[in-house]
Amino acid sequence: MAEIKPIRAWRYNNELSKDIESLTSPLFDVVSEKQRKKLYQNELNSIHLSVPRGPAEDAHKLLNQWKAEGVLVQDNLPAIYVYYQYFKLAGSTREYCRKGFVCHIRTYDWDEGVILRHENTIPKAVNDRVELLEKTQLHVSPTHGLYTDEQHQLEKLMDEAVQFPIYETEDYQGVRDVLAVIHDAAVIEKFMGVIRDKKIILADGHHRYESSLVLKNNMKRITPHHTGNEGHNFHLMYLTNTESDDLRILPTHRLISGLKNIDERTILKKLEEDFIIKPVEDADTLNEIILGKPWAFGLMFAENTYKVRLKPEALSTLQWSFPEDVKKLDLTVMHYFIIEKALGIPGKEQRQSEHIQFDRSFSDCLQKVLKQEAQLAIITNEVSIDDVKKVCASGATMPQKSTYFYPKVICGFLFSSIREDEFNVPEYSPY
Repeated sequence: MAEIKPIRAWRYNNELSKDIESLTSPLFDVVSEKQRKKLYQNELNSIHLSVPRGPAEDAHKLLNQWKAEGVLVQDNLPAIYVYYQYFKLAGSTREYCRKGFVCHIRTYDWDEGVILRHENTIPKAVNDRVELLEKTQLHVSPTHGLYTDEQHQLEKLMDEAVQFPIYETEDYQGVRDVLAVIHDAAVIEKFMGVIRDKKIILADGHHRYESSLVLKNNMKRITPHHTGNEGHNFHLMYLTNTESDDLRILPTHRLISGLKNIDERTILKKLEEDFIIKPVEDADTLNEIILGKPWAFGLMFAENTYKVRLKPEALSTLQWSFPEDVKKLDLTVMHYFIIEKALGIPGKEQRQSEHIQFDRSFSDCLQKVLKQEAQLAIITNEVSIDDVKKVCASGATMPQKSTYFYPKVICGFLFSSIREDEFNVPEYSPY
């Protein structure tokens, strides 16, 4: 099944690492324009490698400069990096701790059934990531993968390592990020052994993983005597256990804009056939009203707000050729009955539709509708990890941006090179 390897990470030098918080940045697909402008002001911030202002070639030149000047230094020994994130959620005093570790993982094609995707990607975002990876030969941030281990065999080993952190920061999310390192070969072998018989669900980072797939297959075609062990066959991943109580998925709402010849009255008329529709007096409570109710959604218009819930008998009319478990998902119901059937955006066009935006902030959705920056907000419940497992097991995928695993990992703690001279481990290493 899944083959993982320790990595010889590139990290900021010891002097710069004393202020590591100033060098970290959000992932490329969540960093806001305002955050970018501020981070670009620090000429050493990791944003210059993950989201370069200029072409990918500029990031490549900067990376070489940082290596030559000792801004980035490669660790002498291959290691597993333990990464803990401590966080709280709105409305709760509980502190969660998502436990995981960063390593290399073999880049498996989708049809091998080892790494499982649960949602679609946006082609342009994949192309941008491919170009950057091709030029820099560097993984600037780990994607997030999930393995299932009901015995929790690795948590004790991670708990021991994290007692001696190499970095500890508070990031832009208000999350406390802690990084520790494991060099012990016997312990690393334990990690490799536990993951060896696992399938991995790709939780976050579908675009970055697909860029690794494209690079691997391109290199395979042009590399003489390809062995499968070259650096371009591996990907940087943060792995966490699905059986943890601290794995959180936040809902991602839909904003609809730019649709012509459609208004609130028309939409409601089309929804009447399939939904029970109830007006909601206070829009601020909409997310609470639908909480935990299957096939229930909130609709926010500029003037009025509604709770809509699918009539059970309507499900049998869903015409998309999905497995039954996938048809029953809230997201499938929303995209078929509301976005396709009522709003008139066909399912095959939704992936690239300019009329659909995604926002995980309920208050943002409310404000954008009130300011008429969007015609309609569709408020939905969070996706459960069981739902994600069902989709992966079925071989189907959810629409893009279906899940928001919280918190996001950050960029800047470590980087992974897939250049052959930097990917290969020293002769004295058992790996």
